[in-house]
Amino acid sequence: MYRDPTMAALMANEGVEIAREVGHALSLSDDPPTVLKGRLGVSKRVAWAEPLNLSEVKSVSRALRCTVNDILLASASGALRSYMLERGEQIDGVTIRATVPVNLRPLEHAKQLGNHFGLVFLDLPVGEHNPMRRLERVAACMRVLRKSRQAVATFGALAAVGMAPAAVQGMALEMFSRKASAVATNVPGPQMPLYLGGSKVKDLMFWVPQTGSIGIGISIISYNGEVHFGLMADAKLMPDPDSVIRRFRPEFEKMLYLALMARWEGEFTAEDAEALMLDGPES
Repeated sequence: MYRDPTMAALMANEGVEIAREVGHALSLSDDPPTVLKGRLGVSKRVAWAEPLNLSEVKSVSRALRCTVNDILLASASGALRSYMLERGEQIDGVTIRATVPVNLRPLEHAKQLGNHFGLVFLDLPVGEHNPMRRLERVAACMRVLRKSRQAVATFGALAAVGMAPAAVQGMALEMFSRKASAVATNVPGPQMPLYLGGSKVKDLMFWVPQTGSIGIGISIISYNGEVHFGLMADAKLMPDPDSVIRRFRPEFEKMLYLALMARWEGEFTAEDAEALMLDGPES
């Protein structure tokens, strides 16, 4: 700053932006009460689905002008919606949130130990019956989050809380937990086969940790041309995570079929999807 006084103004502006993002995160309302929120138990349940072909997911994302991540998280939204409806939830117009870890470590420091990630709050529009409109809303929210400083702000806030007394840490953790119903992350893995002791690694899977009062964890990882879905759930909250995870592929296939049925000139919209969908809210 001594050599270049303009740096002081840039750092001040950055500080104001980060403070604004912290304020925005703290001002978010608590997630609505649903079957995905509640008092947690001790045991966990896990389930995983048959993988999707990554090239198919990329083709659909190009056809629908969005990212692979948008497609996968929109599929997760649809799977949760279908499960909640089966459980008798009234979810018309309901939006829940997932906390999404964002890596803040530069690539040149990738081999260093320790966590270095922030969190963003992603809207999952489970109350929207139109698959394309769900995708549009997820994609729009992700575009806003990518341009924001929310991940950096939450990283700084969590680092500061980590130096506070345990009682303060517990209060802060619970406050953040109330604002989301799930943790969701998408990790790009190696796109070539790995070998261990001369044996080919067939599949990769991981379980994203939940924190505080969040009882649902959605894990997505790509490996060797395939996308793998995993779900970890608190057994008291969701004793049958397989009933959710098996819905991921059908939700992706809805977008695949809509993309195949769409007109090929111009942009495909939610209105086009509405015109193509059969009678009934869950077609």
